[in-house]
Amino acid sequence: MEVAKFLALPTILALFILSLHFITKLVKLRKDPNLNLPPGNLGWPIVGETLEYMRAARGGTLVSFIKERMEKHDSRVFKTSFLGDNTAVFCGSAGNKFLFSNENKCLQLWWPSSIRKLLGTSLVSKVGEEAKMTRRLLLSFLSAEALRNYLPKMDIIAQNHIQTHWKGKEQVVVYSTVQLYTYALACCLFLSIEDPIHVSEFSAKLDDFLGGLLGFPINLPGTRFHRSKKAADEITKEKVSPTQDLLSYLIVTPDSNGRFMTETEISDNMLLLLFAGHDTARSVLSSIMKYLGAMPQVYEQVLKEQLEISREKEAGELLQWEDIQKMKYSWNVASEVMRLLPPVAGTYREAIKDFHYAGYTIPKGWKLRWVPSSTHVDPAYFRNPEAFDASRFEGEGPIPYSYVPFGGGPRMCLGIEFARLEILVFMHHIVKWFKWDLVNSDENFRYDSLLQPAKGLPIRLHPHAIHC
Repeated sequence: MEVAKFLALPTILALFILSLHFITKLVKLRKDPNLNLPPGNLGWPIVGETLEYMRAARGGTLVSFIKERMEKHDSRVFKTSFLGDNTAVFCGSAGNKFLFSNENKCLQLWWPSSIRKLLGTSLVSKVGEEAKMTRRLLLSFLSAEALRNYLPKMDIIAQNHIQTHWKGKEQVVVYSTVQLYTYALACCLFLSIEDPIHVSEFSAKLDDFLGGLLGFPINLPGTRFHRSKKAADEITKEKVSPTQDLLSYLIVTPDSNGRFMTETEISDNMLLLLFAGHDTARSVLSSIMKYLGAMPQVYEQVLKEQLEISREKEAGELLQWEDIQKMKYSWNVASEVMRLLPPVAGTYREAIKDFHYAGYTIPKGWKLRWVPSSTHVDPAYFRNPEAFDASRFEGEGPIPYSYVPFGGGPRMCLGIEFARLEILVFMHHIVKWFKWDLVNSDENFRYDSLLQPAKGLPIRLHPHAIHC
């Protein structure tokens, strides 16, 4: 009992500090009655609407959470409070455009304290010119031009993964199995870790790290954040041999000012890219497997496209850059899946000065949020938005700022080209080996940091009589 009381003290202290933080903000708002804040509800002291938000995210009803507030308050912007911070949620393509286009003018990037503490000196904590230089440095490794050299290696990893973890199985749990593929790719290309046992050990640490990214950053034994922090420390101590991977690239390459990253900066950016480069793809691939399993007509068209590519190749010949460019329908399918099930629930900005938007005042220091669901399932942007229709992405595709699974503007996801390659390479091989059906046809997808199937998405495999 005494130990429990002792351990509770830091938690109580943290909540007390958060209470003072919240009260200070509330008093400041009341001092200026002329502020025309967006409509909405700041919720309970300290926690705001955090619990309702997390309940919706983990229950698979986040779209309803956002839609209800847009309808009740204002479809352009509404106020709420997450994790102790007053927040304005920007909605619609105009809201997305405003947030993506005003970096360093009236707003800047911001993340909850749990993410900032875990990713420290990485790109997520940098703003202004420093952010631009770090981004340029990372993009020089993750650009399409650079990644095309790694495509044959990605192809080999995908084939080995399917041979090892799918072939000969009657049933597979997609989310946990496809993770082995995305981990293997990230470990190989970013860290030159290829030994399966080492990859497995590393993946367990990364899972613990990802579990504490979003939540109250209370560093006590038994909490998610404590496990996450411990895993982050262990990951950054990994010793790998310097080869042509991202780690060695960051060690030997200076930014445009001739400055080299510190060891801490390299470690934190590696954590960021391991998170972004592996976990979002795992979410997308699981979602794709769900839709291809539930929609045979879509599966058949993807298979047809991939077989046409295979027929033009010699036996055993690896995928080339030109092959990826031919996978237009397959990528349209992946894009439509990400419209209906975006891998991330949105990210944050922070107001660096008072500004006006849609007739309302957004005070300096407020957090600003964009959410894909405010446009992805809005009939104003997508006709019959609940229906699956890959043809939406033919021609010019959706109107600007309405389709934002990777964000937009200067903060668009760094790994978009890496994700496209690992998704299409996997789709190419998995449809040539198998058809499948869903064990739970109504399985729900929810957000726990990132999108994931509630039961892991078990499927029944049906191998083709002859490998296509």
